[in-house]
Amino acid sequence: MADPYSTLGVAKSASEAEIKSAYRKLAKELHPDKNKDNPKASEKFSDVTKAYDLLSDKTKRGQFDRGEIDAEGNPAMPFGYGGGGFRGDPRGQGGFGGFGNESSDFGDIFEGLFGGRGGGGGGPFGGFGGRSAPPAKGANVAYRLAVSFVDAATQAPQRITLADGGTIDLKLPAGVETGTQMRLAGKGQPGPGGHGDGIVTISVKDHPFYVREGANIRLDLPVTLNEAVQGAKIKVPTVDGPVMLSIPAGSTSGKVMRLKGRGFTQKGGGRGDQLVRLMVDLPAGDAGLEKLVGEWNDSRAVRADLGV
Repeated sequence: MADPYSTLGVAKSASEAEIKSAYRKLAKELHPDKNKDNPKASEKFSDVTKAYDLLSDKTKRGQFDRGEIDAEGNPAMPFGYGGGGFRGDPRGQGGFGGFGNESSDFGDIFEGLFGGRGGGGGGPFGGFGGRSAPPAKGANVAYRLAVSFVDAATQAPQRITLADGGTIDLKLPAGVETGTQMRLAGKGQPGPGGHGDGIVTISVKDHPFYVREGANIRLDLPVTLNEAVQGAKIKVPTVDGPVMLSIPAGSTSGKVMRLKGRGFTQKGGGRGDQLVRLMVDLPAGDAGLEKLVGEWNDSRAVRADLGV
């Protein structure tokens, strides 16, 4: 995998928020569900997910920035040091005779490589006294979880099957949306430093009649002419189950009514609302309705505000 910063299109100095924002943008663009005919998009989606996984982990990001691990999370040092090491004068008076009387300070060089001070004996890199990189954890395992619109809105528990065949129940986070990730600690591949993590990327399915608007949910509700003209109490679907709604007499198509707390859970607490837009539904070819309207005339200039 390429440099994770380049993969996400961010600078090495990017903040956690900038990295998260860049990932969410790319995840939405490259999500396999939106690019079923483009296999390269799926590969790029996997790359940006791996890049985000590394950079969102403070420990791994630090190790990568120091050159201790590569972009895949594997140790970046293909060699080791053993034996008695370098115990003499670091300026060439012993130990590395081939360097003569060079004035280079090898302690500084190896400090840059290994994060420790040179010149001492008995360290894990022979006599350089530097600190070894901690054993690398196993690779992370990526999972995808498709969640229904209603389950996402109500944070219904979800069950996911892991790579080892086991299952685990998940509680969806508040404000969950397509691209949200959940980390399953220790549910990845084994490694010298312990198991990696499971990274679950969530996609929220569309709904046949609900539309999400931030934390709110919009619903177009058909009502009859009688209900709109005379007013009525009618049953309305919500993600929590049907509720009764009072339609005021004289309601017109497009009137929006609000059901408090019937939307999506929010990260800051509470829930959004359900916005119900009334849509008067008229029957086609109804003789009784045609007769009624034929005997009544609405003389209002209802399009005057439109300039016509």
